[in-house]
Amino acid sequence: MANGKIYFISDAHLGLHAKDSSLVRERYLVDLLEQARLDASEVFLLGDIFDFWFEYKQVVPRGFTRLLGKIAELTDSGIPVHFFTGNHDVWVFDYLPTEVGVIIHREPITVERFGKKFYLAHGDGLGPGDKGYKLLKLLFTSKVLQWSFARIHPNLAMWLGQKWSYSSRYSKALFNEFEGASEDLFKHSMAMLKQEHFDYFVYGHRHARALMPINDGEATLAVLGDWIVNYSYGVFDNGVFEILNYNKK
Repeated sequence: MANGKIYFISDAHLGLHAKDSSLVRERYLVDLLEQARLDASEVFLLGDIFDFWFEYKQVVPRGFTRLLGKIAELTDSGIPVHFFTGNHDVWVFDYLPTEVGVIIHREPITVERFGKKFYLAHGDGLGPGDKGYKLLKLLFTSKVLQWSFARIHPNLAMWLGQKWSYSSRYSKALFNEFEGASEDLFKHSMAMLKQEHFDYFVYGHRHARALMPINDGEATLAVLGDWIVNYSYGVFDNGVFEILNYNKK
């Protein structure tokens, strides 16, 4: 793989809030991806890029044309773009790989880049807690439920999905400051280190920014923030991982 920056982005939740607000955030994200097109070797989109997504065989959600076009521009130019399904866009199927060329991941993955080992995941359902959500995730990944939802007319299905997504987003305090060792993502990372060595754990989902050494400096845990409040993203460049803020000006 050629030298270059690796970008990590999560939790844009495009489609959330008023259409104009979502479009502004989409433009910011497209601007960042244009920067990545010029200097990136790889891009990882770590989940919840869309606030709700469901594909029928012949119908996909309206909107997001700027983002999808920019991603296609990256992949057409040879830059791999990885798309992790989050808890809000778990119903991405084959449209994005076929039409814009992303590589879909539905589970955490391990990759080695530039001599460093990364553990990458959206972050939902990891760690010892939140058993209720883990059961809910099993339900939403059920083929039976997906088939049943696809029988609903798209106009009603999108309304139901967006209504559920909005209530889900504001039902939990995901925007609070990351609390370190008490967090499930921290505990999950420590458990993984007992099995094998990693240099970096990179997560979305939590909507907080965090970049901290763990296990006496053996590894670094990164939580990417979001594109609702923080407008933050991760960059690995020349052996250094940083979490940066997008300059909206």
